[in-house]
Amino acid sequence: MILTKIIEEKRREVESSKTRISRKELLSGANKLKSSRRPDFFKHAIERPHRINLIAEVKKASPSAGVIREDFDPVKIAMTYKANGASAISVLTDEKFFRGKLSHLEDIKKKVSLPLLRKDFIIDEYQIYESITAEADAALLIVDLLSVEELKRFIGIGREFNMDFLAEVHSEEDVKKAVDSGCGIIGINNRDLHTFKVDINTTPRLLKVIPKGKTIVSESGIHAKESISYLKSIGINAVLIGEAFMRSPDIAGKMKELMG
Repeated sequence: MILTKIIEEKRREVESSKTRISRKELLSGANKLKSSRRPDFFKHAIERPHRINLIAEVKKASPSAGVIREDFDPVKIAMTYKANGASAISVLTDEKFFRGKLSHLEDIKKKVSLPLLRKDFIIDEYQIYESITAEADAALLIVDLLSVEELKRFIGIGREFNMDFLAEVHSEEDVKKAVDSGCGIIGINNRDLHTFKVDINTTPRLLKVIPKGKTIVSESGIHAKESISYLKSIGINAVLIGEAFMRSPDIAGKMKELMG
């Protein structure tokens, strides 16, 4: 199972990182940034009313597709996203499986004023402090990988440092855990992370069991304007799109085609 391999590798990476930069050092860095961090910066950007908002993703590769974009300049891509109406930017930071880097997020932050989501496999609170010191405005939490207690603890840290979280769900059980944990932003992943199969009907199916008042994002498998119009019609606040843009030789043109 590819997900099992990813998590095993992530645990090794995190333990290795702890030997280079201690939790105490990270916490100190996070505290220095605390006063400059804006509360709900990511959340407010992706829930603007009367539209469907775009979280555009910077992603070089994936385990299922291999290298998606050879001509990969993360800062240039992010600047294109901002210039063409993205509400927020998702940055893949996993190195081994997605060819990302935490430094990509840091480099983009220097040039682009949009809120940034760190997209990775977060399994340890060390990575939360790491995300804060890299100036991520939000981070992805894959609900299937975490207990309710872990989710609550991570969200608590986030509240202290004005960090938003996108809680990613793929099943009714995930939704219950996300809701029980107090997650305010719920991302419905149309891709099953265990099989990598995509079914966009996952979004309307799970939307029915999510309580009112949550900010809802639909993720994965969104390649057509018609799909986006449909998602808007059922009340989705935002879509997260990466691969459709990364495969296009004209990212700006593709954004206009999909988002209208």
